[in-house]
Amino acid sequence: MTDTSEADAWFRRWMRNNLDRTAHHFDVALTGEPVFGWRLRSISAPAVGADGDRWLRVVSQEPEWASGEHWTGTADADAVTGLRKPQVIDIYEWSDGRRQRAELMTHLSGERCSPTDALRDQVELPAQWWTDLRSAVATLASTPTERVNADQEKVTRRVRERFGDVDTTVTQWSTVHGDLHWANLLRPRFGLVDWELWGVGPAGLDEATLYCYSLLVPSVAERVHAEFAEALDTPSGRVAQLYVLARLFRRIDGDEYPDLFGPLTNHANGLLGG
Repeated sequence: MTDTSEADAWFRRWMRNNLDRTAHHFDVALTGEPVFGWRLRSISAPAVGADGDRWLRVVSQEPEWASGEHWTGTADADAVTGLRKPQVIDIYEWSDGRRQRAELMTHLSGERCSPTDALRDQVELPAQWWTDLRSAVATLASTPTERVNADQEKVTRRVRERFGDVDTTVTQWSTVHGDLHWANLLRPRFGLVDWELWGVGPAGLDEATLYCYSLLVPSVAERVHAEFAEALDTPSGRVAQLYVLARLFRRIDGDEYPDLFGPLTNHANGLLGG
């Protein structure tokens, strides 16, 4: 396996410089340690300015990929109301070989429910948190949008690549967050961050995503299923779960989440009757 540690260290320093540059542009001061996103493509940190606490995020992408719905998703999500989420205040873009996009956002108080996407430790959450989670998922599901997270063609292709010729017909669609895992959820007060991927997808996709990312802590997985059984235990919910499983197995093939392989395999066998 190729050793990328030196290149990753260089890229981390470069991304930190991008963050400092945008803090100067927006006239805010960074107040905490930066957090890197998936494969270092983004960097974020709390900040403070003349108007109070803020959250500053910079995403870096090759020019050919720096467009489309994923590129504008965080700002587009300002159209989503009725749940606790950040709002984009200002945007700054520039090019220096790669395309850079900085977003200055409102800051949500609280801490992430998990430092990783997959929950690996027990998490204690108040009853109101679960109520707010259900409300947020329902509110988002009924929010109209022309953005697309996953269409029938994508669902069918991904599921059949992994599981063969199974029924992938999605009978119900709704607006979804698209990345509802534990590192994107805040506590003790509910909050939902990272809105790059939101759009229309199979009904039950968010519930399926959270459930699959909970399988390493069975008691939490049971709670997620209990809260969302009406969405998960339906034909569309089954397809949504197979789609999430296929996505996660692709990530495991890329050396991510190796500890999830067993629980995900057991869950897939249960869905497929194996």
